[in-house]
Parts: sequence; C-alpha cells; structure tokens
Amino acid sequence: MSDCLFCKIVAGEIPSSQVFADETAVGFLDIEPLHRGHTLLVPRRHVADGLTDPSVWDELAVGLVSVGQRLRAALGATGINILSNAGADAGQSVFHFHVHLIPRYPDHPGMADLMTRDARAEDLSQLAALIRG
Repeated sequence: MSDCLFCKIVAGEIPSSQVFADETAVGFLDIEPLHRGHTLLVPRRHVADGLTDPSVWDELAVGLVSVGQRLRAALGATGINILSNAGADAGQSVFHFHVHLIPRYPDHPGMADLMTRDARAEDLSQLAALIRG
C-alpha cells in the first residue's frame, strides 16, 4: 500500500534500524521503545492485522524466534513480551500487522510496568548493529 508506513519501511523508502530480514518478514527497532531493544516484526506483504489473514502468523514464525534469541543474547534480556494489537480500540496505530518483541530484565519484570517507557535514549543504529551481531 502506497500510504502504509510499514510498507515503506519494508520497501526501504523510509530508513529503519533493522535487526532481522528474510523473504517474508522484516524486524526493526521501535522508534518509541517501551524497553531497550523493543523490536517490531512485520510481514513483507501488507496485511491489516493478525486476524485478517491467519496465515500471516506463519510468515513471522522464524523471525519471532530469531529476533527473540538475538535480544536475549545481545542485550541480556531474561524474558521477552510478544504481543500484537488488532484494531484501533486495541491500541493498533499502524494498520500493517506487526508483532512487538519487548525485552524484559530482572529490574522490570512482568506486564505491570509495560507502559512506563524506560528505554534509554541511545543511537538506534548502534543498538541494531549489536542485536544483529
């Protein structure tokens, strides 16, 4: 879709701090992270949300595991929240299916403080390079 932010990122028209890419998905750091290393994984094809076409989940499976393992190894995350919003009332703001992988650490465990943006201000390109390995 010509007006979709994530389609433009996938196409390389808008820069991102990419940490993963394969033939079906692209992963990049969220520009408004909830925690250090907060990554978005999106399918290359445009699908509005994860309920529109259930097969899109299969396209992200390898990327979900790969990015999760990279976040643990590179950043020392001891847990990962994996979530997706479907629809505006669920909090979806970009209507191209995406999954959030949010690294968690012993000093901020669980879901209770998820919305307390504690990510450090740092260069996303350097952080992406660290995660890519």
